[in-house]
Amino acid sequence: MRLKTVQIIAALAAAIAFVLAFIAAGIAIVSALFMAMGLAAVAWLVWSLLRHGALKTQAARDRETPA
Repeated sequence: MRLKTVQIIAALAAAIAFVLAFIAAGIAIVSALFMAMGLAAVAWLVWSLLRHGALKTQAARDRETPA
C-alpha cells in the first residue's frame, strides 16, 4: 500500500502535535514546581514576619508589665 501525500503530511502534523504536547506538559510541570517554590517562599516570609511581630509584641507586653 502506497501512502498518499495527504497521509504523510497528516502523520507529520500528528507527530509535531505530540512533540508539542509533551513539551507543553514538561513546561507545565516545571512551571508548577516554580509556583510551589514561590508559594513556599511567600508562606515562610509571612510566617517569619508574623512570628517576629508576635515575639516583639510579647516582649513589649513584658516590658509594660510591672515586675
